[in-house]
Amino acid sequence: MKILKSTLEDINDIFKLYDDATSYQKKVNNKSWRGFSRSLVEQEIDENRHFKIIEGKELACTFLIAFKNPVIWEDAGHDNAIYLHRIATNSNFRGQGYVKKIVAWTIQYAKEKNIDFVRLDTHSGNEKINTYYKSCGFTYKGIKSIEWTSDLPEHYKDGPFSLFEIAL
Repeated sequence: MKILKSTLEDINDIFKLYDDATSYQKKVNNKSWRGFSRSLVEQEIDENRHFKIIEGKELACTFLIAFKNPVIWEDAGHDNAIYLHRIATNSNFRGQGYVKKIVAWTIQYAKEKNIDFVRLDTHSGNEKINTYYKSCGFTYKGIKSIEWTSDLPEHYKDGPFSLFEIAL
């Protein structure tokens, strides 16, 4: 397993993972992603915030990090934190604990950068994913209703959201 920065050459494969993840979300939950703009993902790649996990020669998983999140976390969104977003696993690798691997990598990265928190959010109402995030070391911080802004992807129109945090 290798965790590497995504490149613009990866973008078509990243969108295949997003499409697959969205289809899976629709099967297991009543809320799902609504797609992402190519320009947004290109920007994230250019900013070195988009990552991929490679197994052999295959793209197993992708994820995004951010360092501010005031729309979702309000005042706490300016804390010294790293935010995980858009974790999407290739269906051939689903169920192999990639979120735990991403969390371990993110905690190590945060410690190296003296970051105090690792955080993420997800649509509320899915107890299976909430339980899984807790098993990854996150503390459940409650439910947040979010007023959608154009700074957020479309799926944030369908709130509320469950917030999770690991204090380092």
